[in-house]
Amino acid sequence: MDRFSIGQRLSLAFGLVLVLTAMITLLGLWRLQRTSVDTAEMMKEPLTKERLIGDWYRNIQTGVRRTTAIVKSSDSTLADFFAEESKASSKASGDYKKQIEGLLRTPGEQALFAKISHQRKIYLKSRDEISQLKKAGDMEGAAKIFADVFTPATAAFLSHVEELLNQQRASIDAAAAQIDETNTDSRNLILALGLLALGIGASFSFFITRSITRPIGVALAATQRVAAGDLGVLVESHAQDETGVLLRSLNEMQGRLKHILHSVRENADGVSSASSEIASGISDLSSRTEQQAAALQETAATMDQLGATVRNNAQNARLANELAAGASRTASQGGEVVSEVVQTMRDINSSSKKISDIISVIDGIAFQTNILALNAAVEAARAGEQGRGFAVVASEVRSLAQRSATAAREIKALIHGSVDQVERGTVLVDQAGGRMTEIVEAIKRVSDIVAQISLASEEQSDGVNQIGKTVTQLDQATQQNATLAEQGAASAEVLKDRAGLLKESVSVFKLAA
Repeated sequence: MDRFSIGQRLSLAFGLVLVLTAMITLLGLWRLQRTSVDTAEMMKEPLTKERLIGDWYRNIQTGVRRTTAIVKSSDSTLADFFAEESKASSKASGDYKKQIEGLLRTPGEQALFAKISHQRKIYLKSRDEISQLKKAGDMEGAAKIFADVFTPATAAFLSHVEELLNQQRASIDAAAAQIDETNTDSRNLILALGLLALGIGASFSFFITRSITRPIGVALAATQRVAAGDLGVLVESHAQDETGVLLRSLNEMQGRLKHILHSVRENADGVSSASSEIASGISDLSSRTEQQAAALQETAATMDQLGATVRNNAQNARLANELAAGASRTASQGGEVVSEVVQTMRDINSSSKKISDIISVIDGIAFQTNILALNAAVEAARAGEQGRGFAVVASEVRSLAQRSATAAREIKALIHGSVDQVERGTVLVDQAGGRMTEIVEAIKRVSDIVAQISLASEEQSDGVNQIGKTVTQLDQATQQNATLAEQGAASAEVLKDRAGLLKESVSVFKLAA
């Protein structure tokens, strides 16, 4: 049990009790359900059959008494008087028979019902014969059939019906007895499980309470002895639960207290002897602190001069940053102009190519004109004298076309040369634009570096100012330290007295050998 924690033990105990309670509840519900089903089954068929057979039996008895009255009476009209009633009774008896026959399940019931059906046929046949003889006025014949056939058949008929009725009542009694037995068994089983759950819960409660209170009692006694100053007590526990951890923690606490008290005693002696050394050391510290204060004053003056120099550098860096920013803007504008020049050269190159194409068209037109003039001259030569004037015109046109072609070729050659120069110029301008872009980027980087230098100079100036303030504060702190050193000397004497009192206080505790 000690291997488990208190929470695990409590969870186990309560869990087991809850499981048993759940089992009892489920068992009770199951038994109640079974009792309900058995009762429903008993009410469904046995009671229904018993009621129907009882009603049928009383219906038969009524019919027998009615037939007996008809036979015993000397009035021949009595049969007619009971005719409608007999018919209704026979119909009701037939309905009872059909309902009962549909509810029979066992072979014994069915065999007995077959006998009842046979006797019923004899009963009905003899009853009808008696009614007919009475109507015919044959009193002796009716009396003879009544005595020889009707009465024995009626007795057998009623006897078998009563036997079937008794079977149903016996079945109902058996079912009721079974239900009572089931209820008794359920009550006994639930009571036994309840007692078992109570016993288990009580046992777990006793053992768990004991496993908790005993170690706590030991721990309480140990803490009382520790409170009284006795640190020699030793508590042993091998339990793995919280109480075992508590007892082992108490042992560890006592061990640490012993160690602490030993250390306190030794340190109290050390403090007493060291306090004297502290007093002399504080005197030396006071003199060195005064020397340090003088050195800090000189350092503060030097830092003031350095701060002025750094501030001047920061101002120059800001001016350089402004000049670099202006140069960067100028270079950016120059880069934009070069970009526009590059675009213009590209436009000129494109226009030159278009002019070259137009000259090629003019050259083609001159060539076609020359061909046409040649054809016209040939036709004029064929015409003779009539075409001489036309031949002169054709010759002039051909001469003009040749000169146009020559001029177009010369212009085309010039345009090609111009295009080549424009392309070379475009390449050079592109290179100049690239170099200008690199210059702009370089100037921007220089501007950024100068800006960083300016920012660093300002931060350096702020840092120097802060150092100056810090040195001033150190000077003040050093002077305060000198004052505190004097106070420390007095405190060392007080510490020596306190160490003596501490030794007396620690001597109250008893430590094991």
